[in-house]
Amino acid sequence: MRAIIPVAGVGSRLRPHTYTLPKVLLNVAGKPILGHILDTLQQQGITEATIIVGYMGHLVEDYVRSHYGLKFDFVYQEERLGLGHSIWIARHTIGNDPILIILGDTIFDVDLSLAINQETSSVGVRSVEDPRRFGVVEMNGNTITKLVEKPDHPPSNLALVGLYCIKNTGLLKECLNRLITENIRTRNEYQLTDALQMMIDRGEKISTFHVEGWYDCGKPETMLSTNRYLLEHFPSTITIKDTVIVPPVFIAPTAKIKHSVIGPFTTIAENAEVTDSIVRDSIIGDNAIVSASVLDQSIIGNSAIVRGTFSKLNVGDSSEIDKH
Repeated sequence: MRAIIPVAGVGSRLRPHTYTLPKVLLNVAGKPILGHILDTLQQQGITEATIIVGYMGHLVEDYVRSHYGLKFDFVYQEERLGLGHSIWIARHTIGNDPILIILGDTIFDVDLSLAINQETSSVGVRSVEDPRRFGVVEMNGNTITKLVEKPDHPPSNLALVGLYCIKNTGLLKECLNRLITENIRTRNEYQLTDALQMMIDRGEKISTFHVEGWYDCGKPETMLSTNRYLLEHFPSTITIKDTVIVPPVFIAPTAKIKHSVIGPFTTIAENAEVTDSIVRDSIIGDNAIVSASVLDQSIIGNSAIVRGTFSKLNVGDSSEIDKH
């Protein structure tokens, strides 16, 4: 089975961090968001992947090729015209076998066999309080009758979580091609949900599978929430001389920590330095320096410098904050 992973977005809600890195390479619980996704695919037997890149796509390609041994195809999306468009431009990498489409800004914890072993195509769903921000499904028994993208008046509270297992790839490509050639857009974009609805209208049965473990990384607060979840479920035991560790935390082997209190729910990435500080519920990026500071619910970018502050900070790469 081949995975299709669109990661071409700019990630404007995660600025300033995405001025210098694509969103999927931001560190959460010790590795890039995309790394968590690819690890899960490898664990569940996926051997091929198409990654649709755009904004700073060369950095994504460099990371993937240097860390993973799957068979990869990279497709560059010059114009970001919606999820349907991104899958359409990658259609030459899609054969007749089933595919698994996975949105690249979400970390998930689900047994993919729930989808792969179903006889029909299926999509991952979860009940949410406010479904207006998502694609929403309407059901008749176990089969989807209607898919609506970000409706003002949702027909249900079952939201699409960004996992799609498509068995009839030929029909999917036909419907995507119709979207493009007939310029069928919703909210001025070519939507995958519209193509799936066309498949349903042509008699294709699409079912659902429940995804409880669905962790968004689209905003700073949701990144920190996902960091907390991952650290809590995959804790490590670390001891550092003259430093208090309050688990769960992730501290990279190359990080340097002195006279500090670290944790809980803190990630400190490669070659970061933390001295005389208290850092909790935060992510400290590669090569960042934090000294004489108290940080809570903060994201400190790669190579940033923070000295002498008591704050909730969201500091981009190579920035400097010095209150001394």
